[in-house]
Amino acid sequence: MHSLLRWLFLVAFSLIFSTLFAQNIQWQEIYPGVWKGVAGKPDSYDLLKAADVTPAPALQKMAKADFPLNAQEIHFQLNSGKTYLRFPLERNEQLFGFGLNFQTIHQRGKILQLHADHYGKTDNGRTHAPTPFYVSSSGYGVFVNSAKYMDVYAGSHVRKDAREPAKVMDRNTDNNWEAHPYSDAVEMLIPAEGVEIYIFAGPKPLNAIQRFNLLSGGGCLPPRWGLGFTQRVHRLSTSEQVKQEAKAFEDKGFPLDFIGLEPGWQSKSYPCTFEWDKSRFPDPAKFVKEMDAMGIKINLWTNPYVSPDAAIYQKIKPYTGSHLVWNGIVPDLSMPEASKILFDQFEKEHVKIGVSGYKIDEVDGFDSYVWPDVATFPSGHTSEQIRQTYGLLVQKQSFEMFRRNNMRTYGLVRGSNAGGSSFPYVIYNDNYSHEDFITALINSGYAGVLWTPEVRASKTAEEWLRRFQTVCFSPMAMINAWSSSMEPWTFPEVAPQIKAVAELRMKMMPYWYSEFAKYHYEGIPPFRGMSLEEGFGIDIKKEKTTASLEDNPYAEAVTREVKDQYMAGEYLLVAPLFTGQTTRKVILPKGKWYDFYTGKFVGDGEVISITPGLDQIPVYVKDGGIIPMMPMKLHAPKSGEKVDLEIRHYGEKNSSYKLYDDDGNTFDYEKGMFAWREIKVEKQKNGSFKGSISKEESGKPNNIGAVTWRFMTP
Repeated sequence: MHSLLRWLFLVAFSLIFSTLFAQNIQWQEIYPGVWKGVAGKPDSYDLLKAADVTPAPALQKMAKADFPLNAQEIHFQLNSGKTYLRFPLERNEQLFGFGLNFQTIHQRGKILQLHADHYGKTDNGRTHAPTPFYVSSSGYGVFVNSAKYMDVYAGSHVRKDAREPAKVMDRNTDNNWEAHPYSDAVEMLIPAEGVEIYIFAGPKPLNAIQRFNLLSGGGCLPPRWGLGFTQRVHRLSTSEQVKQEAKAFEDKGFPLDFIGLEPGWQSKSYPCTFEWDKSRFPDPAKFVKEMDAMGIKINLWTNPYVSPDAAIYQKIKPYTGSHLVWNGIVPDLSMPEASKILFDQFEKEHVKIGVSGYKIDEVDGFDSYVWPDVATFPSGHTSEQIRQTYGLLVQKQSFEMFRRNNMRTYGLVRGSNAGGSSFPYVIYNDNYSHEDFITALINSGYAGVLWTPEVRASKTAEEWLRRFQTVCFSPMAMINAWSSSMEPWTFPEVAPQIKAVAELRMKMMPYWYSEFAKYHYEGIPPFRGMSLEEGFGIDIKKEKTTASLEDNPYAEAVTREVKDQYMAGEYLLVAPLFTGQTTRKVILPKGKWYDFYTGKFVGDGEVISITPGLDQIPVYVKDGGIIPMMPMKLHAPKSGEKVDLEIRHYGEKNSSYKLYDDDGNTFDYEKGMFAWREIKVEKQKNGSFKGSISKEESGKPNNIGAVTWRFMTP
């Protein structure tokens, strides 16, 4: 009897303790509009510790705001060593984020396991960037800082003690019966005894994303050449073949800024030696120097798994995990010793001779390729934690290597996570769906990462051109020809159109560079979904059509998932077409919009139907849009090179734009060596427009030459 009473007492105490503990989250406002809560006992290793970044100064300057949720409705409970979290939802909220998704934008009602992995053609949480951050249409964001896999029920299930009890309906007689009743909470389960939680205020969803990115160090600032054009050559190319490829681009007048070498540059790969294959590249330093003289940077493919034939194998072996990947040992990059050995080798063999960056492969999944969850690592961190952070670690450590050498870099990576927005890497994968590429580009803005809809092997000239058009309105304009050896002019029938859009990419470099500067300094994603655009979904108008189409109210259009159009920078709306499409609908936010190419008015807060033809990707500019452009160049401007500007203005509004300038190559901007020049356009008494640009600041960079103005709207 005594033991039974003791057991009952312990059970009762446990239940009472659990109930009290569920309310025990202490919130502290650590920056304006950013609150940190500690629930239980968090793991000592998490996403922000892996990224190891300093929050951007602009975070401290953001507007103050009230805590955006009811703190009493945020619940934490520890159950069998696992953390349970619950966050309230209102009936009219939509959710965005939960990582880099490829097929869905709206996440409310989804069940996900956030798990670093290769995208397997299903949005189930297993993805290249399983960022545990979501943003609500109501204007707040939530980030759970854990390096463990997370089960997420994003408003998918109904609790019996729900604040808004489920309405019971009879399927037999009620036509409004739903298979998925209304749920008023986001619930998460994390295999840890506690977590850090961050809440971000708005007031708008974009403001919450800004705060999240700024907490992660701000967005990355690529070198100017990183925003030019890149071609990845065949995996077994030689130094002479690479030089011939670059010469062909020059001879045909196609822009090119950096070339990516695939596995064949290494003496052995899968696993890797990280050493040059002297049969293909007999004099690497001379080769890199010759390419640089042609205006071309070199980017190297690699993965981090060390071959027994690598010179660093024995030295790094004590700091590696228990299991092999591609028969190579896996450096535990959470240990400074492993990081130093690996990246000292990279620095000595590559960076010191002028290599500009990396494509870091295979740091995501599949399960059968990377280490299993039973693996152990000498740091003591679990295999799960290493997997969730490995993409962050390779980005962080390679980035710091370039910073030590005062060389900016821009590269590719297969995995990332929360905390990685400041690292100059763009995610890619082996998926071939053009439609999925655009959905991922939209979702990247909610996940704190960059994604490229790279141009890959295409079966037809139309597909090749359509892919090319979208890549020129993305973070990295890249052809990935490691297997196909395809070139921009592979399909002669569309080569002129491809050349035209590649030239447009280069002409727009002042705009792209300024938008990335806003990402860096202000946390505003350069490419983002329509839900983040001011005026989207406001005012219901009927569809404007050029043909007799079915009735489609604007309200219906803006509440569905918009997966095929996106914002590119402050002013541009991009509406790509896919292979086989000749017409499409475009949803214009409230406010006047103009055709990018002609300046003509196209609509205001409505759905338009367009038949644009094959030659151009549809792009629209909001009223007052200012787009700074430069003359077409085959390569990005060099440090100190003066560049003439043509500043375009669209529409009827007076407006202003911040144009960013620095040397484009080094980290001197971190020492204050940068400038913002304000562009203004104002309507005069006679109805014409006049533009002005602020004067250069003494002692600050000034790479601006002659300025001309073009007022696009008739």
